[in-house]
Amino acid sequence: MPEWHGKRIYLPATIVIVAVTLIFALLLATATIKIVQEYERGVIFRLGRLVGARGPGLFLLIPGVERMRKVDLRIVTLEVPAQEAITRDNVTVKVNAVVYFRVVNPEDAVVKVLDYVRATSLIGQTTLRSILGQSDLDHLLAERDKINAWSSLRGAMRPLERQPATKGKRE
Repeated sequence: MPEWHGKRIYLPATIVIVAVTLIFALLLATATIKIVQEYERGVIFRLGRLVGARGPGLFLLIPGVERMRKVDLRIVTLEVPAQEAITRDNVTVKVNAVVYFRVVNPEDAVVKVLDYVRATSLIGQTTLRSILGQSDLDHLLAERDKINAWSSLRGAMRPLERQPATKGKRE
């Protein structure tokens, strides 16, 4: 057996202790060090309370105390499934659409909406049916290019942006 200054060293036990320590240190480092890309923000919660959005870059979390949820700030494209709607003159039309959106406030996207991507898809479907229900078939066919424009959907969604904020905060 090898000896070091008169004391015995047990190599198998030492190797196991070093390996367990390295694995623990690696797990602690992966839970602590977070990297957020340029197009993302990390929304941080400390013991369940919102701390704020961080990023882009490298930052440290307190393991077991803080948790993070990444939010993508790039433009997201959602295809709205084909919808059957009844126009104002009682004609059934079948249309599909594409919705483009991007998150402006990552904190609100995480805290105020359970699933903001699904919510945006559903609001796109509802808005599409609403716009079609207010139009005649002749108007839809004549103004097809105008209806395809972004401004039509944006104008229909403006009332949603004007909803009062909760707890005195302005959006």
